Amino acid sequence: MTSPHQTETPQLAAESPSRNTLGIVALIIAAVGAVFACIPGALIVGWVLLPTAFILGLVSLFLRGKRRGTGIAAVIVSVIGTVVGVVVFLTVVADAFDESFSPETTAEAPDDADGERSEDSPEPADEAEDAAEDGSSDAEGTRENPLPLGTEVSSGDWTVTVNSVDLDATDDVLAENQFNEAPEDGQTYILVSITAEYIGSDSEGDMPWASVEYVSPEGNTFTEGDAAIVAPEAFDSLTTLYEGASETGNVALQVPADDVASGVLAVTADMFGDTVFVSVS
Repeated sequence: MTSPHQTETPQLAAESPSRNTLGIVALIIAAVGAVFACIPGALIVGWVLLPTAFILGLVSLFLRGKRRGTGIAAVIVSVIGTVVGVVVFLTVVADAFDESFSPETTAEAPDDADGERSEDSPEPADEAEDAAEDGSSDAEGTRENPLPLGTEVSSGDWTVTVNSVDLDATDDVLAENQFNEAPEDGQTYILVSITAEYIGSDSEGDMPWASVEYVSPEGNTFTEGDAAIVAPEAFDSLTTLYEGASETGNVALQVPADDVASGVLAVTADMFGDTVFVSVS
């Protein structure tokens, strides 16, 4: 028996949470959106589905009497999918930028050069690019196997030809201008004669972007800016050229005097073009 002062309290059976349909839908949408976010051509679909799944997943967490596991999973998957989508998007943009601003570079050796290529053989610059992918260094146009003087390097709107190299040009450089200083100990001046031809079609023309550097046998690079000198018959990189026009002149470089003939020239025809290596003799 119960005392008069005691009252009975009803025992309510605990209700187990029911299936969260909205959470399941959100999880499915998040999974599908994550898949599309990984496909470069279908990124836009992922960008639509993932935010939708994220919002539905959050809403499902606040439904009373519903399981929250699928909603939490939907939120997590949508966040991860968004991060992956951003990475894929940036990769696609970077690749597109690289393709737009990295014109194809080709190189054509003179017909009288040793080892004349047939018309069906690949261009040296293409061989060098293939060699870089598979780790080979035997292709023409690489530092280990440079192309001969007279090679035409073409990239974008420009074709650059290395006409000749004077490996003992110190006297000529010093005689050109009274302010030209003698080379540093153990170094000498060389003169590289180049021709840059504008093959673009811009009606306003363009200035040459040709770059020529010397790479020593040890692998060190020496550029035109290493020494403030005036070259005899200097190459004019500030002149404006129009379609079919060309500029010829010398580039003076201060390089190590020892074993100077064993170095190579690194030639770039356009600002975003690939480097092609040319022999100094």
